[in-house]
Amino acid sequence: MHIRYHVTSVLNRASISRHGLDWSRMGAAPGIAGSRRPEQEGCFLAADDFERDWFVRMNNTGGAVDVWEVRSIDADDLIQSPEGYYYFPGVIAASDLRLVQQDLPPVHHHP
Repeated sequence: MHIRYHVTSVLNRASISRHGLDWSRMGAAPGIAGSRRPEQEGCFLAADDFERDWFVRMNNTGGAVDVWEVRSIDADDLIQSPEGYYYFPGVIAASDLRLVQQDLPPVHHHP
C-alpha cells in the first residue's frame, strides 16, 4: 500500500485522533484551501512528498497545520476532484493514521 498524507489545521488534531479523518466533522477550522465547508464528500490525500509540501504551503487555515500519514488507502479507492486533487470518499479510521509533522507555521508569501 502506498503512503499518502493529509494536511489539516492543528485545531483538528484532537478530533482526528479520536474519530479519524471524517469530512462530515469539518468545522473546527477552515480547510487547507480556506473553505468553511467540505469541497467534496471525502478527505483529500497527497500522493507524495511534493504534493504534501504543496498543501502545507497552500495553508489558508489561519494558523499552523499538521501532516497525517495514511497507509490504508489504495489508489483505486480514490476519486479525482474537478480541480485535479484526489480524495477518499469515506472515513479513515484513527488507527490507520499517524501524525508525522505537527505545528507547521503558515508560509507567508511575499510579492
